[in-house]
Amino acid sequence: MNGERPRPRAFRLDDDKVMIANGDLATAAEFRKTGGAVIAPGPDVFAEQAEPASDEMAIEIAQKRGLLRRALFTWGGLFWSALSGLVSLGVGLWTTRIVDDLFARSATLGWIGVGLATILLLSLLGVGTREARAIFRQRRIAHLHIALAEARARDDRESARKGVGELVAIYGGRPETARARALVGDLMREIVDGRDLIDIAERNLMVPLDADARREIAAAARRVSMVTAISPRAIVDVLFVGAQAVRMLRRISEVYGGRPGFLGFVRLARSVGAHLAITGGMAIGDSLVSQVVGHGIAARLSARLGEGVLNGMLTTRIGLSAMAVCRPMPFAAEKQPGVKDVAPFLFSGGEKN
Repeated sequence: MNGERPRPRAFRLDDDKVMIANGDLATAAEFRKTGGAVIAPGPDVFAEQAEPASDEMAIEIAQKRGLLRRALFTWGGLFWSALSGLVSLGVGLWTTRIVDDLFARSATLGWIGVGLATILLLSLLGVGTREARAIFRQRRIAHLHIALAEARARDDRESARKGVGELVAIYGGRPETARARALVGDLMREIVDGRDLIDIAERNLMVPLDADARREIAAAARRVSMVTAISPRAIVDVLFVGAQAVRMLRRISEVYGGRPGFLGFVRLARSVGAHLAITGGMAIGDSLVSQVVGHGIAARLSARLGEGVLNGMLTTRIGLSAMAVCRPMPFAAEKQPGVKDVAPFLFSGGEKN
């Protein structure tokens, strides 16, 4: 064959510059002359290319419902704002009354009360500042995720360099990422293709962090499955699973650079819940059930141990959703892990991986 072979490229099916060929060769040729790409669909083209785009869309929708939520007016927000205002007024009046009573007894006691009230006010301001910084950091990571996804889809070199530079800055204070940051920083000046630069940043910066997140998920799933199998009461299961889920979400957020306080954790939990609802993650599908039954777990284990395996799977699925929404860039060069990839011991009857 004469001439150079065309360079392999990846496309999103919802891109305006991509057309799925339907047998009309003349139309396809004209579309190609305009700079567009024509894909001849094979038996698996939609299964292999449309699914990642839909997964990324689900992640971005989930982020906008939680981490990036900026509703100017909601009835729930109005209720909590009014309740917070009333509580603040009540606490202020109660503090003022205590200080007045202390001054009535002794000037020394009164000034001690003023000092304690001042410390209380400063600590509240410190907590509020920390919460605001944590929310801002989570929003920055979520915005970066969307920006890098768009830059990779468009193969935009300038946007890719800007996004990768911000990604390197996020992990600037973490010594374990020093070598990867130095490598990516050097390659930013050499690589021309924006998509290649983003993929290199993912392989060098994200893969070690993904491994840490997967270990956190696996450890939480193991603990949940073991405690569920041996706990004597259902209420113990519920409390322990809830506590492990909270701890796991916080740890995964910290792995990827977030530091959620109380309000930040509420936003994160809302995004994870939205992602689970969109992807149907809380339901164990037929394929997953068939894998469990195929390994003989249902036949070989007791009912309590079976419940432990099921709770471990649900915990793993929650962790994977948290991993998706906390990650500062989409899964592209690396495959997004599944339940069996993260917690294979749930499918092997307790064998260690």
